[in-house]
Amino acid sequence: MSKPRGFEKPTGVKDYVPEAVERLRRIEFRVLECMKRWGYRQIITPTLEFYDTVGMASATTDKKLFKLLDQNGRTLVLRSDMTAPIARVVSSLLKEEPLPLRLCYHSNVFRAFAEEAGKESEFFQTGVELVGDASAEADAEVIALAVASLQAAGIGEFKIALGHIGFLNGLFEELLPWQPEKQEILKESLMNRDYVGYRRILSEIGLSERTEEKLESILRIHGGAEVLDEAHGLTRNAEAQEAIEHLRSMLEVLNAYGMAGHVLVDLTMVGDFGYYTGMTFEGYASGLGFPVVSGGRYDNLLGQFGRPAPATGFALKTNRILEWGSEPTEEPMKTTILYRAEKRTVALGKAMELRASGHRIVETRLVLEGEELPHIAGELLVFE
Repeated sequence: MSKPRGFEKPTGVKDYVPEAVERLRRIEFRVLECMKRWGYRQIITPTLEFYDTVGMASATTDKKLFKLLDQNGRTLVLRSDMTAPIARVVSSLLKEEPLPLRLCYHSNVFRAFAEEAGKESEFFQTGVELVGDASAEADAEVIALAVASLQAAGIGEFKIALGHIGFLNGLFEELLPWQPEKQEILKESLMNRDYVGYRRILSEIGLSERTEEKLESILRIHGGAEVLDEAHGLTRNAEAQEAIEHLRSMLEVLNAYGMAGHVLVDLTMVGDFGYYTGMTFEGYASGLGFPVVSGGRYDNLLGQFGRPAPATGFALKTNRILEWGSEPTEEPMKTTILYRAEKRTVALGKAMELRASGHRIVETRLVLEGEELPHIAGELLVFE
């Protein structure tokens, strides 16, 4: 294997030039401020975690984890999400704090992809976890906060696709009883948005015409609260109907927030069906073909760390928002200060005064005796 050249970097990671970093940090600051106003407190966890705890509890598949060994031979992982590390902290350092807990974060996370996949292996997430509240009100709160966070990030046009894993679990259990393998294959197709494959699998299973029609019809159930009535007519399964009523209650709360117009019910939404236990959602910005936010309910995770509790949350894909474009922002005044040696104290004192008042001093420069003053773009102060 050839040695990489000095300017090369591993597949899936990227450099951020100063302009991109300014935009990224501006998005981060605005979103975290928004979350703070909703009562969420920021938390920071280590980049490295133990594989046997956080790594195994993560929603990320094992083959996508970056693993390494410490000096004692224990397997570590680079964090692949923030939910499992926060669950660890909630169950240890914060175990005496009463529930519910509202926490937020901004961090880089790491996932290993095949080189040909063209995906990023390091990316940034800004998100929240609401721990200790199993209600539809809590789920609606995190959806409403996701909407507010996208707006704070400068996203103008977007839609939130909202589903519930309980609906699909119940529907499949009713229509495909005692066939867990086929249920999993169908869910996998839905998770990958492979609707052609989903229809093909349905046709190959050998179902009755009525059953196949019901399972195929969920691909067409999209819209507002009105589509839940149609979904209700597809099944008598108690779990599925409970999921429908949960979504209905969520939409009522979102309507009270004035945010229901941003949400579209999509009952094919499953997220990671081995991880989520209730509602799931994804947010799509106009002009981008991938989600900029995703989340859902995961009531089984905290129990793995010894503090069973319901939980719900989301992660904003902060670096993906950079690809969307941004609204014009007012930059602080940029000033260059030039000075002769005998005016150094006055000039640098003025620079400190301007910085304290919010100006950006991009350069202070000593001009030598006999040297002509250079041409400088922007505001210029000269001390001769």
